[in-house]
Amino acid sequence: MTTRAQPELIGPLLRDVSRSFYLTLRVLPKEIRPQISLAYLLARASDTIADTKAVPAPERVAILREFLSDKTRRIVPGTADTPAEKMLLERLDDCVELLATFSEEDQRLIRALHQTIVTGQIFDLETFPGGIGQEIIALKSGEDLDRYTYLVAGCVGEFWTKMCAAHLPALRQWDVTEMSALGVRFGKGLQLVNVLRDLPRDLRIGRCYLPVTEPQALLDPKNFGRIESVYAHWLDTAVEHLDAGWDYTMRIPPKLKRLRLACAWPIWIGLKTITRLRRANPLDPAHRVKVPRGEVYRLMAGSGVRIWSDAALAAKFQRLRQAAKSSRNMP
Repeated sequence: MTTRAQPELIGPLLRDVSRSFYLTLRVLPKEIRPQISLAYLLARASDTIADTKAVPAPERVAILREFLSDKTRRIVPGTADTPAEKMLLERLDDCVELLATFSEEDQRLIRALHQTIVTGQIFDLETFPGGIGQEIIALKSGEDLDRYTYLVAGCVGEFWTKMCAAHLPALRQWDVTEMSALGVRFGKGLQLVNVLRDLPRDLRIGRCYLPVTEPQALLDPKNFGRIESVYAHWLDTAVEHLDAGWDYTMRIPPKLKRLRLACAWPIWIGLKTITRLRRANPLDPAHRVKVPRGEVYRLMAGSGVRIWSDAALAAKFQRLRQAAKSSRNMP
């Protein structure tokens, strides 16, 4: 069962708010594309509210707590920073309507995922209440960072696994518990890459997700040496999590080509990002590390032939992984 709003919600609107991730969502098998796309839209909506600068942090937390109570329809004027985000918030009723067309189990999985993500967004706002020009707060421990990456991304791997196993007959032999654990690490790895890449930007809004003792000093790129070993540790941790993600990907049967692609692409892009981070000064706000769009498209275009061959995929992964492990930061 579908609604008249579904084509627009998981078509143009999804494209406009998901940016590069839209390519991954569009390549998903049709059996799971609507559910995972809607889950993304709901997460994007709450993220829009969590990130806006137009509303004080305490009020944003209050709105997000309403999400936890399943009251998704309250919209505060000015909470959207872009036209696409504004449209998404205005279409939340349609998102809720589409959610109701799914099976009870699919609805349960989507709601559980969204509640976990919103919990992470609230944790973020309550941990880092400052803003531009305010004191920088750092997470207190590696356990805090690990928990954060689970709440906002690792849980997605768990959700993704259960949704795939429920709808794709070729995955009926999966050990869902084992695959969910790999999926959690997959998501954590991707989020760690984001955390490490966005460090300069986050520092300037009072946030430091790395557990360091002098976060204020990191505003000066010349002080990278103070955290070089810590930064390298978390880069290595990200690679190890992406190793688990690759194990996950290779357990997908080759005939599920679209699902393999949806998993392989973010891992490859993540490893390329790590390689660039090791070769740069990741504290320099003037040079945001990013894999160029043209390079991403070439990566995707070259994956069509490899996706059928475990050997070809393994060779590609190992080349990217070796570069991500062997590169070293510039002095």
